[in-house]
Amino acid sequence: MPEGDTLFRVATGLRRVLLGQTLLEARARPGPLLRSVPDLSGLAGLRITEVESRGKHLLITFGEGRRRRILRNHLRMSGSWHRYRPGEAWRLADRRATLVLRTDHAVAVCFDCPTVELLTDVGAARSKALARLGPDLLGPDFDAADAVANLRKLPHTAIGEALLDQCALAGIGNVVRNEVLFMERVNPRTAVEDLRAGELERLVVAAHRVLRAAAIAGVRTTTGERRPGARLWVYRRAGRPCRRCGTRIELSRQGEFARLTFWCPACQRAPA
Repeated sequence: MPEGDTLFRVATGLRRVLLGQTLLEARARPGPLLRSVPDLSGLAGLRITEVESRGKHLLITFGEGRRRRILRNHLRMSGSWHRYRPGEAWRLADRRATLVLRTDHAVAVCFDCPTVELLTDVGAARSKALARLGPDLLGPDFDAADAVANLRKLPHTAIGEALLDQCALAGIGNVVRNEVLFMERVNPRTAVEDLRAGELERLVVAAHRVLRAAAIAGVRTTTGERRPGARLWVYRRAGRPCRRCGTRIELSRQGEFARLTFWCPACQRAPA
């Protein structure tokens, strides 16, 4: 599933071609992953006023005042946004296009998207998917203290699960949570209540730093290396030697959704 840095870059790319443009056509259609879609025909003629990411959600705003509408999109594991010039051939089949936005200067297409929702301002304020989000690690007003306080509300939850709770802090996915736990030498099965405040803060700050750097550079690296295969400490390195100490990297599944968890038994010792 794309993490906050990926959605930040998607929003940046779409903003460059859509912001300030008048929408000529908007359409959405159901597919294997999306059974029902909103009617977007009423958006035609409106100006695109905002394009932003919020955690793992993409929000595109059309119009102003009483006509203002917000399109919420979540890519999950399958979705992807493409940008094309008018008349340019698409790289994927038309039948996979879930959402299409067309202006005079660009065509933005979301393929294989499982979530498309059209909201009013009131609807956005009441949206469970948005209202329950914790602080966005890539938001302009991100406050690490708020994120730490939210994590403290999950005292009996393993930290490897808590970091993925988007209600506590928004934007962390499986890659970043594995990496920052290793970077801060925290075992993923340690309960939140067994971590000192300083340890929680360091995890949050590390996640913010990794996501911010990847959002700006376009390459996610935790080791400082940019070469493919050398960018990450533990993710997808099960059975291989730890880059720090040489111990064999372990792999297990964790939490309700059995997320793949990679860790070094020596660098991230299990809690007593």
